[in-house]
Parts: sequence; C-alpha cells; structure tokens
Amino acid sequence: MSVATSAAAAFQSNYGSDPAGLWAAPGRVNLIGEHTDYNDGFVLPFAIPQHTVAAVAPSTEPGWTVCSDLVNESVSFGTTGPGELDGWAGYVAGIVWALQDAGFDVPPARIALSSDVPLGSGLSSSAALESAVLTALVELGDIDLPVAKRPGLAQRAENVYVGAPTGIMDQSASIRCEQGRALFLDCRSLEVEQIPFDLAAEGLAILIINSNAPHQHVDGEYGARRKSCEEAARILGVPALRDVSVDELDAALAKIDDEVTRRRVRHIVTENQRVLDTVALLRAGQVREIGPLLTASHVSMRDDFEITVAQVDIAVEAALAAGAYGARMTGGGFGGCVLALVDAGRADETTAAVLRAYEDKGFTAPTIWPATAAQGARKL
Repeated sequence: MSVATSAAAAFQSNYGSDPAGLWAAPGRVNLIGEHTDYNDGFVLPFAIPQHTVAAVAPSTEPGWTVCSDLVNESVSFGTTGPGELDGWAGYVAGIVWALQDAGFDVPPARIALSSDVPLGSGLSSSAALESAVLTALVELGDIDLPVAKRPGLAQRAENVYVGAPTGIMDQSASIRCEQGRALFLDCRSLEVEQIPFDLAAEGLAILIINSNAPHQHVDGEYGARRKSCEEAARILGVPALRDVSVDELDAALAKIDDEVTRRRVRHIVTENQRVLDTVALLRAGQVREIGPLLTASHVSMRDDFEITVAQVDIAVEAALAAGAYGARMTGGGFGGCVLALVDAGRADETTAAVLRAYEDKGFTAPTIWPATAAQGARKL
C-alpha cells in the first residue's frame, strides 16, 4: 500500500469520510554542508522519494484534529502556544501556531498522516511532516504565503514551538527541491539554485545507509555545537562563521584559546568551502569528482565537529574500501545515515561490503537503498 493510500485510508477510518485532498512532502539527504545552515552558510540537499502524506479536509468544528497511522493515536487541539503540545502532534500544532503568529487565519481541519521517511535517521522526517501539513493548510485556506517564505515559517514552528534548534535547510529541501536537482541554498540570503544532479545519466548511484543508530536533535549535543559556533563568531567579531573564509582560517583560529572551539570553527569554515567546490564541480558535470569532498566532509565531522558514531564511521570505511568515490554521514549526527557515491553497477557489491562490516563488528544490520533526487512538497 502506498503512503498516499495509507493516509487516505487513515482519514476514512478516523473521520468516516474522504479527505478533500492529499499533500505530500519528502524527506531529504544533504549531499554536503553539515551544520553550516545555522551559521548562515551554504548547503546542498536533495529530496528523496520517501515522503509524508497529509490527508486533509476542512472541519465544521473549531480547532484541529490529527491522527497518524504510525502511532495509532488521534490528538485534538485548539489555539496553543509554544510547548503546550508535545510529541509528534506538536509539529502539527507548531505549524498552526506559526501561521497564526504570522497573522494568517488557519482553517479548522481534520488531518491524517502517513509516512515512509525513516524516523530518527537524519533524513528529516520532522520537516517532511511540517512541510506536508503547511502545504495542505496554506492551499486549503487559500493563505497568501509564497513558497519562498514557507521554509522559514516551518523552521520557526520547529525552533520556537517544538524547541529544536535546527537551521532552515531541512524545511527548504522538503518544500523547494526539484526532481533531478540538488538545492544549492545560501542560508543567509535564502537564495536558491537548482543544481543538475541526474546520477543515472552518469551511471552513478547514491546509496543511503541507515546506520540504525538513531539520533535526536532536541538534546544537548546539537544545541552545544550551535552555541559553540555562536560563541566563536562573537569572539571573532563576525555575524556568523560563514563570514570567515578558508584563507582567513589560520588567523581566526589564532584568536581562539579553546581547542574544542577551534575544531568546531575549522569544520564550519572548511565545510562551507567544500559545498562551494562541490557545486562548481556539479555545474561542470564532473559528478565523480565530488567524491573526495564528500569523504573530507566526513573526516571533518568525525574529528573536528565530533558528531559521528562508530556505526556511521564503519559504513563510510566499508563503502570506500569497496570502491565508492566518496562517502559521508548526512544529517545532524550522533547516528543516522551515511551516503556513498558509487558506480551504479557496483551498488550491490558496496551494499554487501557494508553489511559484512556491520556483521563483523556485531552491530545491528543497516538498511541500505539507492536514492534519487525527488520533487518537493506538492498536492498529489
């Protein structure tokens, strides 16, 4: 059963009628550019085929009711403030709150959710949920909110209502990505460029390796990294670490006494440059050549930003040993997924190598599948 069919069935089962429509929003893979988003830097995500579908219809009763076939639970709520509703339904309430806080009238609605974006894997299941619900409510209520403004509103819902200090990349990818393209996003100006990323035409594939070591963003580690970056920018007298170039890095590091903070700065500054270098190669059609940049990104996350775990490190090492052009962890870290750029004809061989490596270490087997660049949020 497809996700759309599941969402429609859940709506029928819970509300006894058909929805007015189905709206979908995808998860995302970040090709490169990790933790650069909240530093006003550059990111290069692409949407994946896995998505969340919201089946929605207007309600004659005030307030909103939402159910999910993932938790077999229904939650009703009226107008709420940040933090008043937690758990999975808090993401929906957060979207309603953010729309209302921006001055929009949000139509009362009944919502049923279904998703095949893996939870806790670093593929942004939360942004997919937010983006599907936001797209549905905007269209259902004929709300005048341009697509370019929607990611910021969804981010505000997650930052302020849910309390997760994420940047704007996830929501931007889920809402603005295009099929066969990666989204080059300047997180300061919010300017975007759709970068060609047709792997099949090059005989290539991206393998997504879900380490099955789940992470959580609403915890101390992600927030600590962000706080460290903000403190470093203050010490350096710049608005954000995006304002430090690679050429200025050594001089900047000399101004920082704390060794841990120096490592954090080095990751952000070099990672921003790696995004720019990757975009330049993709514009030139040199897809294989981005591999070393992907691997260098992982090394930086492992050694300087210290956000990897043994399972993702082993996946990267095994993929590279099997001939991958490059491999890196993707997402906020502390678990989640790895991506590996491989020849399409060697995808099975690489998959087998990673599975063997996990078995040798006694880790829970990873889940591995090929990813293609998919379409962002839309009505089905």
